[in-house]
Amino acid sequence: MSARPLHSRPWWVAVVSGMASYIDSAAITGFSTSIVILQQDLGLTQWQVGVAAGALTLSIAFGALIGGRLGDRLGRRPVFTATMVLILTAVGALVVAPSFEMVVLGAVLLGLGTGADLPVSLSTIAEAATERNRGRLLGFSNLLWIIGIVVNTVLASVVGDWGRAGAQVLFAHIGVVAALVLVGRLTIPESAAWQAARTRKRAGTSGERADRARISDLLRPPFLVPFLALVAFYAFTNLVANTSGQFGTYIVVTYGGATVGQAALIALPMVPVAVLGYLWFMKIADGPRRFVYFQVGAVLMIASKLLVVVAGLNLVTYAVSALLAAVGGAFAFEGIMKVWTQEAFPTLLRSTAQGAIIAIGRFSAAGLAVITPLILDTSVAVMYVLLTVFNVVGLGCAWLAFRRRRPAPIPDEDPGRSETVTAGESR
Repeated sequence: MSARPLHSRPWWVAVVSGMASYIDSAAITGFSTSIVILQQDLGLTQWQVGVAAGALTLSIAFGALIGGRLGDRLGRRPVFTATMVLILTAVGALVVAPSFEMVVLGAVLLGLGTGADLPVSLSTIAEAATERNRGRLLGFSNLLWIIGIVVNTVLASVVGDWGRAGAQVLFAHIGVVAALVLVGRLTIPESAAWQAARTRKRAGTSGERADRARISDLLRPPFLVPFLALVAFYAFTNLVANTSGQFGTYIVVTYGGATVGQAALIALPMVPVAVLGYLWFMKIADGPRRFVYFQVGAVLMIASKLLVVVAGLNLVTYAVSALLAAVGGAFAFEGIMKVWTQEAFPTLLRSTAQGAIIAIGRFSAAGLAVITPLILDTSVAVMYVLLTVFNVVGLGCAWLAFRRRRPAPIPDEDPGRSETVTAGESR
């Protein structure tokens, strides 16, 4: 089965590779629940809980940087296979962890494995696709990401009160999925696009975009503008999304007069809204009107935080804000970022660029999270003004850079087809 080319089964590649997003969301949400259980079981202090959680977040960012570069240097297949082994090792450490030190070690390994897998898996999907289905296949990874949250949330609701055994079940869930994904990935061959680009580079073939493989090339024309635009786009919009996800309940309960139950009732219907939005994005991601949808989504995302600035924070404005963000984010956030990144960079820089963009976004979110409670204590309005500004800057950078770009072809498995389209011609 491994001899069959990627293009002959693009949806199989999209599912098996896209499970990186499922594992990412399951790891983050599962660890956040499990660390509370482990705090009681192992007698961890608040400081130790914070260190363990921070270790996971920072390791995901470092993993994206490292894995992205290794994916371009060594190939997609060895990296996205090794990451599953690393995740399985991390899960084993966390299941039996007898101490704080073992919990931190498990968190670091889990973060590195998950983070390293993301950029390489996305490049694999893009290189298995054609211009007609690339956006749809990449958009499917967003759907898997939210499914990971839903499954893990349901599982946590069942085993959350089981004590240490509950945490072990949550970690084991990640391990079982990683094991199944590893088996699936053994059936996926190396990307023919990566092999062809590496062969051309070694042969010294000149004049082809695929030859560009140095990290410094990202900071030179024609890749400088799309790279900086995508870094700004994802970093700033992710600051907003991460703040809403991590502190949403805290904000509306502490400053909006809601109860935890009311906050949950607001969050619950946002899941099907987001799923429908992602499905619609998959429908239009490869069509000529996707930039129109991006612009509409951008307006909704900006309006979602501006509403609270203008009307104040209460249960109604928070609910409407969440709805606008859920709809807008489907078309103007991570999904379109993934598509643009895969199209804007050559094969031997593709996962490097994706890893750097993801890493910078995660580092930025971790930094803001540290001071978010302090900003909220000063003024909720100031916090939402900042979030609005972040959206405007990030979305504005993307609009300026990609408003006149058209989709660039990624070479298929025909060795005679080369990457002749410049980054300045892609959208």
